[in-house]
Amino acid sequence: MITPFHKKRIVLGVTGSIAAYKAAEVASKLAQNGAMVDVILTQAAANFVTPLTFQSVTGQPAYTEEDLWGAQGHVQHIGLAREADLVVIAPITANTIAKLAHGIADNLLTVTSLAARCPLVIAPAMDGGMYDHPATQANLDILRQRETTILGPKEGHLASGLSGIGRMVEPFELLGYIRYTLSQRGPLKGKKFIITAGRTFEPIDPVRGLTNRSSGKQGYALSQAALDRGAEVVLITGPTDLATPSGAQRINIQNAAEMREEVFKALPGAAALIMAAAVADFRPSVTSEHKTKKVDGVPEIQLEPTPDILSEIRIEKEKNGYPLVSVGFAAESRDLLINAQSKLEAKQLDLIVANDISAADAGFAVDTNRVTILDAGGGKEVLPLISKAEVAQFVLERIIGLLGLSGGDQI
Repeated sequence: MITPFHKKRIVLGVTGSIAAYKAAEVASKLAQNGAMVDVILTQAAANFVTPLTFQSVTGQPAYTEEDLWGAQGHVQHIGLAREADLVVIAPITANTIAKLAHGIADNLLTVTSLAARCPLVIAPAMDGGMYDHPATQANLDILRQRETTILGPKEGHLASGLSGIGRMVEPFELLGYIRYTLSQRGPLKGKKFIITAGRTFEPIDPVRGLTNRSSGKQGYALSQAALDRGAEVVLITGPTDLATPSGAQRINIQNAAEMREEVFKALPGAAALIMAAAVADFRPSVTSEHKTKKVDGVPEIQLEPTPDILSEIRIEKEKNGYPLVSVGFAAESRDLLINAQSKLEAKQLDLIVANDISAADAGFAVDTNRVTILDAGGGKEVLPLISKAEVAQFVLERIIGLLGLSGGDQI
């Protein structure tokens, strides 16, 4: 599966911080995802981690200070800078931040950074006192004004033994942002996608409620797929422990009424609405203020329908034209295609994704799905058992086609 990392050239600068060990994981993950990684170590960085480490995980030599003065030294930095799609310096020390802010180019990394014309992302790592110092803050402000992206640092235990702000962001956070940055030229650039995910929770009392087994994994995979193609993603999610895809605007909700409210708030200008959430059909008509006690006997719980969000969206689309494309999901345990087709027609959807939740290897809580995509024109696409990330790719390609855009299979 192609991701935004594929065939992108990334310069990864590493400076003299104990957090340099994290850079090895970043380099490894980038290479595993198809990126071409040029690692440049400062002299201080080489005291913490060796060039051989990076050569081992990327498959190509890492550059050091000596390469600035080698046989190709006079052009090495120009080649690296011109070919780079992105320059990332992680970790970056207060010293290198100061050099970049004031245009000091005295080593291969700073020379290359100064010559580059691509986006620059930095992840500071230093002692809390150094980070808080007015000089460091002034230098970071200069870099922000030049549209440098600064990730972190985070608060926590520092190498000095103290606690404070100065820890480099974790590799998965940095990788997520790199992925987001590389996707900004995709076919969905400037298009708003509203994606719902996860389950809702309809309270019976302060402790109990009506909910379902949805993990949110398919909705989050759809969000990542849309982001990978440059979309502006509003992710409206029920309770879940899943990490927010970098670049998505996450809105947390608890129940169907809250989800309806947030969907309609986000709706103006939306290119697509993907209702992947498992929204409760019913809720208690009365919610108890206090926990229901066993000694009070078995309670009788009266239910009432929750808002039918997609039915209301159909009316809104007829009035105001948004969303341009509406996509629903049908999670069924029997009569899968009959029920999905009925929902497609009743809600006047452009697409519906039908999945059989009775299968042990598909549906809730697992990383795979086996779905059939139906469209308003009578088309049917049956997909084999594949990952939810791959399902998301198919759905996004169909939406891109409905929007009349090209490049649906390219990231």
